Amino acid sequence: MLAYYVKVALHNTRRNKALTLLMVLAIAVGIGASMTTLTVMHLLSGDPLPGRSQNLYYPQVDVNPESKGREPLDMLDYRTAMDLWSAKRADRQTMVTNSQVKLRAPDSQLPSLMLSMSSVTADFFAMFDVPFQYGQAWSQDDDAGRSRVVVISSSLNEKLFGGRNSVGQTLRVGDSSVRVVGVLAPWRPSPLFYKVRGGRFAAGDTSSFYGKSDDVFMPFSASLEVNAGNFQAFTCWGTPEQPGHLENAPCAWVAVWAQLDSAGKAQDYASFLRNYAAEQKQLGRIKHADNTRLRTLMQWLDFNRVVPSDVKLQTGLAFAFLLICLTNVIGLLLAKFLRHGGETGLRRALGATRAAVFIQCLIESAVIGTLGGALGLLLTLLGLHLVRRQSVPYADFAYLDVSMFLLTFALAVGASLLTGLLPALRASLIQPASQLKTL
Repeated sequence: MLAYYVKVALHNTRRNKALTLLMVLAIAVGIGASMTTLTVMHLLSGDPLPGRSQNLYYPQVDVNPESKGREPLDMLDYRTAMDLWSAKRADRQTMVTNSQVKLRAPDSQLPSLMLSMSSVTADFFAMFDVPFQYGQAWSQDDDAGRSRVVVISSSLNEKLFGGRNSVGQTLRVGDSSVRVVGVLAPWRPSPLFYKVRGGRFAAGDTSSFYGKSDDVFMPFSASLEVNAGNFQAFTCWGTPEQPGHLENAPCAWVAVWAQLDSAGKAQDYASFLRNYAAEQKQLGRIKHADNTRLRTLMQWLDFNRVVPSDVKLQTGLAFAFLLICLTNVIGLLLAKFLRHGGETGLRRALGATRAAVFIQCLIESAVIGTLGGALGLLLTLLGLHLVRRQSVPYADFAYLDVSMFLLTFALAVGASLLTGLLPALRASLIQPASQLKTL
């Protein structure tokens, strides 16, 4: 019986080619617009470290004496960050801060480059599952010994050394010589979670969180010497004695990440944070001891509203447009089914039940939805291609993955079935006697 219904549905779509084409186009355009924006939002709001993010935490302590107990600053001052990191209360922990650095390769003809550098500690690479192409990360002994070593990105390695194994090569960072100990494989998490901060104050512009990852990674303590004077504060509640030298300044500029491999360890670390803040209050260094936070990676991203607001707005508008398209399809289906009311009345007179007519109309709606989904998929691919041509940092993420490919067809068929409910119900209620008079 189902095969018969499908056969009749295909026949009916061919009988009214113009009307069918109009409905297919309406569904396709709505699906194309909505799935383009939904795909972009899906890619931007995904988990950057699947399987790991639930164990990664971002601790905050209210180090600002002028905060009045509000939300703690997004970053820590140097002393607090060093205290938390040195306490080693997590399975792994790392400090992170970012700065611009001047770098050149002595044996290269390229001029000095101004690059983005992350100052981190050894656990950074294992915590965040950073892939290596050559070499490896430095050790904790290198952190303690302020070793002048670096890990560089694959793109910088390609630029300076033609992509060959550059482990052991010497670079000039500022006025200091440093040794390459590792070269990353291509790595670009989405978003750049380890650089996320201040997103809720960004007036909706959080697209910078989707740029390229840093080209240079250096041990935190060594970078304070090599790149001295070039660090920027997230915020200050006083005036630093020496701009760019922030170790003893009343400024927040260092982030700490902690890996806690169980819920119990997370609870213990949260208690440690509270106890640490209480101890520092007794010493007169911290004013608001009860204002600490410990968020998971995904909670931290949500708190900072990392998905750009324009993407959310475009997604909402696209689905509103899809709703308008589907409303028009309802009217067209209703006109189509009632136009053949005489045939429906004849089928009812010959013994077809209302349920049979209802199912027949729904299957016809599904056929139209499938055709609309196929065309909508092509329009989605076209839309994503246009997104990739835009000058936004996340443009190159705009590709259709398997889940969104399947969702495109599911949405098209589901939407067509939903829009077909009212017309199908109306057609199934046709009274045979009234329609047979018109034949």
